[in-house]
Amino acid sequence: MVYRGMLRTGQLIAIKRCRQGSVQGGLEFNAEIEVLSRVHHKNIVNLVGFCFERGEQMLIYEFVRNGSLRDSLSGLSGIWLDWRRRLNVALGAARGLAYLHELVNPRIIHRDVKSANILLDESLNAKVADFGLSKPMDNSELILATTQVKGTRGYIDPEYQKTLLLTEKSDVYGFGVVLLELVSGRKPLERGKYLVAEVSSSLDRKKDLYSLHELLDPSIGLDTKPKGLDKIVDLAMKCVQEKGSDRPTMGEVVKEIENILHLAGLNPNAEAESTSASFEEASQDEFPPSLKEEELSLS
Repeated sequence: MVYRGMLRTGQLIAIKRCRQGSVQGGLEFNAEIEVLSRVHHKNIVNLVGFCFERGEQMLIYEFVRNGSLRDSLSGLSGIWLDWRRRLNVALGAARGLAYLHELVNPRIIHRDVKSANILLDESLNAKVADFGLSKPMDNSELILATTQVKGTRGYIDPEYQKTLLLTEKSDVYGFGVVLLELVSGRKPLERGKYLVAEVSSSLDRKKDLYSLHELLDPSIGLDTKPKGLDKIVDLAMKCVQEKGSDRPTMGEVVKEIENILHLAGLNPNAEAESTSASFEEASQDEFPPSLKEEELSLS
């Protein structure tokens, strides 16, 4: 359960509370503290503190006002993401993942990259969240052997699923699915159909809009042929290649998205614009009431 709360300083916070007695919840609780206590990046959600008293396990994060990318794409948040905003979200999330893969020691594999785990702040900047399944990897390691597949259906790397061998390229696959969500607005798995498979079977680069008219989200303005749309689709398909060795690194993904933004006449280093206040009304019913102040014990 996630609550919205406020510290005595007035700072809004999100409180993730583990179900008491949950073994899996306890493991994820420890994993998130281990990861988030040593990572600091504007595109990664900030851990404010935690509680581990009287049988309670709670993680306290900065409150990210505009919910998840999945909420926006599905219309739940009431926020419209035009093409420019979607490109900015893609770049921010990619930068956060590249930081985990390339600049943290030991490196971190998120292992559950999906649109529901990419949050949007008041300026619609992307923040990667939910590190309960993440795995640190020593810099000498290229592959991590696991005992079971973890992740969310529709985003799971098929190579990892077959071999149980986890690499950074598993996150790249999940990010490729997120890119396909950004261009289609669709979930990665709907009515038994996988988005990756649907795009792969329909894709024809010789035709207008790659012959993906029925799969693309009309709200991004297809009449004007959004600049860079074809290149984002190309990048997404590189990321979801069957073999991890055929996929780019997240650092390479960042550079490619920056190039796409340049081609679209946008500045990849510009801050996203503030969004409307429409979320304020929508958010009131989205979160349970705040925890009482005396229940918060930050360690």
